[in-house]
Order: sequence, then structure tokens, then C-alpha cells
Amino acid sequence: MLNESFADHYELLQISTSAESETIQRVFRMLAQRYHPDNAETGNFQTFESIVKAYKVLSDPVLRAAYDVEYRENKRALWQVFDAESAASTGPAGERRKREGILSVLYRKRQRQPDQAGMNYRELEEVLGIPKEHMEFAFWYLRESQAVKGADNGRMLITIKGVELYEALCEGESRGKMIPMLTAGKEALAS
Repeated sequence: MLNESFADHYELLQISTSAESETIQRVFRMLAQRYHPDNAETGNFQTFESIVKAYKVLSDPVLRAAYDVEYRENKRALWQVFDAESAASTGPAGERRKREGILSVLYRKRQRQPDQAGMNYRELEEVLGIPKEHMEFAFWYLRESQAVKGADNGRMLITIKGVELYEALCEGESRGKMIPMLTAGKEALAS
């Protein structure tokens, strides 16, 4: 279940979830100095207070371990595209939902973190709740249709064509009609 009030301490401190304690401390000092209420140019009490709270949690190994469990659960709920029953379905409808799910996740990732837009297969498995082996056909189809591409670092990225297809799909759903997902060429965009 998504916790709307969940505070992403990693995002707030602009650090990786694997950041070491020295990095956390260094970044905290820099941000605390920038947002301290006594700083006439960039001071902000609320931001400073949030940074201090994030630092207290992430700098304490016990608090951080507990936070990381909640962080993963919230992240999974945030990215969840469909339930396990939909993910496990087979046949053309099930494969279409898997492709739509992959595009949805990669679209959101590109939108929220443009500088780190790709996701590896393990991350996609975790977010979608589908084993990689059950997504092979969908990955193949998306690559061949040029809706996604592989990056040098082994991550999958949504392409411009993938963004257009996903947005056309969303537009079709809002009008109450289903757009045939990822049909060949420009026919999908024209419908």
C-alpha cells in the first residue's frame, strides 16, 4: 500500500540508496549550510528541518535499516502497475498488458529521474512483480518495435517512439476506447 506521506530521505539528500556514511555526512553538511535559516540567500526552515530528519535516520544504522524496509515497500507500491493476476495472465491480452506495464514503468522512470532514466531487468521484475522469463516476449517485442532500447550499462530505456505509444494508449483510455498497443509503424499513432 502506497504511503502518500512517506518522505524519501535519499531523494531529499540527493544520494544513492547505497551511499556510505561518509557520503551521507558530507552531503548533509553541504545541504544544511545551504538551507540553514541563518543563510540570508538560500535559507529555508522547512527544508532544513527535513534535511536534519533525513540525516538522523540515514546516519543511524538501525534507523536506516528499518527505513530501508519501508522505503522498498513504498517504492514497490508507487511503481506498481497491475496486480499479480493481471501479470500472470497469458495469451495476447496478457502479453499486451506486460508490454503496457513495461512502457508505463519506463515512462515514469524517465519522467521522474531523467538523468537516471533506465532500469535493469531485476528492477523491472521487482516493480512489475513478473519474473524476467515471463517478460522475454514483451522485451523482444518492445525492442523490435523500437519502443525501448538497451543502454550500454545493461539498462532498458524508453525511446521517443515508446513515449508516443504510451501517451497514445493513455489518451485512448481516457476517451474510453482501447488503442491497439504497439502495432506496426504509424498505424498505432494514427488511431
